[in-house]
Amino acid sequence: MRGEQLLTPGRRRALRWILTVAIVTVVAALFTRALIANADALGSLDLRPDAWIAGALVLFALAVVLSGVLWGRMIAHLGGITVRVAEAIRVHCLSWLLKYIPGQVGSVVNKLTWAHSRGVPKSLATLSFFYENAFLIIGSIVPTGLILLFLGALDLAGGDGGIVLLTAASVLPLLVLTSRPVLRWGTNQVARRVLKRQVPDEHFLTSPSALKYQLMYLIPRIVNGTGLVLIAISMFEVPASAYIPLASAYIFAGAAGILAVFVPSGIGVRESVFVLLAVAYLPVEQAIVLALAARLLATLGDALVAAIYGALRFTAARAAPTT
Repeated sequence: MRGEQLLTPGRRRALRWILTVAIVTVVAALFTRALIANADALGSLDLRPDAWIAGALVLFALAVVLSGVLWGRMIAHLGGITVRVAEAIRVHCLSWLLKYIPGQVGSVVNKLTWAHSRGVPKSLATLSFFYENAFLIIGSIVPTGLILLFLGALDLAGGDGGIVLLTAASVLPLLVLTSRPVLRWGTNQVARRVLKRQVPDEHFLTSPSALKYQLMYLIPRIVNGTGLVLIAISMFEVPASAYIPLASAYIFAGAAGILAVFVPSGIGVRESVFVLLAVAYLPVEQAIVLALAARLLATLGDALVAAIYGALRFTAARAAPTT
């Protein structure tokens, strides 16, 4: 009773404001640290703001927003619950920003915390996190890998072909694990031992549903790759024939960065793989500069994502009941 009296409506509002400011501040510190870590490499860049650069920033942030919409739609589908679009985007944006914590720990903890607050089973939240990352990685590697292989950009026999092969090989276990019978069996083996119960069958995507979501998760990947092309157009004279392979190289390299789970935001890994693939279409010096510029603008794009999160968090706090 006394605890209820302490949490007056005014104090609840103040607590929401404090939490919002604290979260935005921590997130800002995380990607500011990433910028500082790359300051030496980025110091030589000659980035002149123009419409192409502005468009790239918007597209990088839009790719995150679209992924959030898809995640919210998927968890609503699996859990039979209602998840508002703004809520899904807000939760996903924060998880995206917490990618700077190595190992994806911050990202998954954020979604588990949200699930607890909404009364959503943690097993469902964990499965949705697995699905979205599996779809993202498969969608980043399979179509782009086939495009680059067809165009002759993948030199698997070269000295740096190992990391490309390792990235491509990661798709195989993911394809197996996204199979409903395999994922259900493996998940329930753990659930029976840890939770002493089974995960409901409806929390697993059927094969047609998994294929549908996999195709939809290609959309934010295409948006992200288009952002890279806009940067290239702004900086260099790039022939139109190089647009698709450069976008494919960037998307493929992004998957390599994600798989480097103990590197904050895949820093360094993504750039190395991109340069390896892009030199078939750009001089090596331009490929390196483009990789660094994309890293800088992607990080600045995260500032836009943070602004979106802050606005949605502020709106949610104001809309929350005060009694």
